Amino acid sequence: MSPANDPANAPRENGETSVTDAHASLAELRERLEELTGQPGRLAEVLDVPELSYATGVPADTVTALLAGRSVPETSLGDRVRQRLDFLRETRRRPDGKRYSLDELAKIAGTSRQWLSEWRRSGLPSLEHADRIRRHFDLPAGFFTADEAEALHAALQPVLGGLEAKADPLAPLRTPGFYRLARRAPHMSPRKLQALAEWAEMITERNPAEDEDI
Repeated sequence: MSPANDPANAPRENGETSVTDAHASLAELRERLEELTGQPGRLAEVLDVPELSYATGVPADTVTALLAGRSVPETSLGDRVRQRLDFLRETRRRPDGKRYSLDELAKIAGTSRQWLSEWRRSGLPSLEHADRIRRHFDLPAGFFTADEAEALHAALQPVLGGLEAKADPLAPLRTPGFYRLARRAPHMSPRKLQALAEWAEMITERNPAEDEDI
C-alpha cells in the first residue's frame, strides 16, 4: 500500500491531526521543562499557573491538568471562542476596574453590539473584528481559537527559553552571527576585540531578579 493510500496518513475530520500534533508537541515541551526544573510531575507547582491561564484564556484547572500530562475534554471551536470572550471580559478590566460592556467591546471590534451578541451565541467571529479585539488587548495570536494544548504550548515557549538560558548562560552566543564574528576575531583590532568581549559579557550576564522565580 502506498503512503498516500495508508489510512494512517489520511486527513482527519474536525482537526484531529492538528489536535494530536499539538498534544505531542506539548508533551515534548513538558518533558524538557521537567528536565530543566528537576521537578517531574510537579510543573503546576513550579510554574505560574494563574499567569499561564491569564495569557492563554485557558482555565487554570485545565492548565494544571495539561502540565501534569492528563487528558482534558475536547472543546469545539465555538465553545472556545465563547469561553475566551467571557474570560477576556473577566480578566481585562477597564481602568476603573469594571468589566467592559458588550457595547464597548463592539466599539473596539469596529462593529455593532448585535454582531457581538451573535458572536457569543454562535461562537463564529469575524476574523477581522476578532483580530481588532486581540490587538487592542495585546493578546497572543490565536487567543480566541487555539486549542488548549496549542495555546499552552505557545505560552510556555518563553518560559522554556528562560530556563534554558539559565542552564546554559552561553546559549545567546550560539548563533550563526556570533560564530561569524568569532571567526573574524584574529583579524580584529584590539579595540574591536574589547568591544566584542564586552558585548558577549553583556548579553550573557544574568539578571539577579530573574533568578528569584521561574
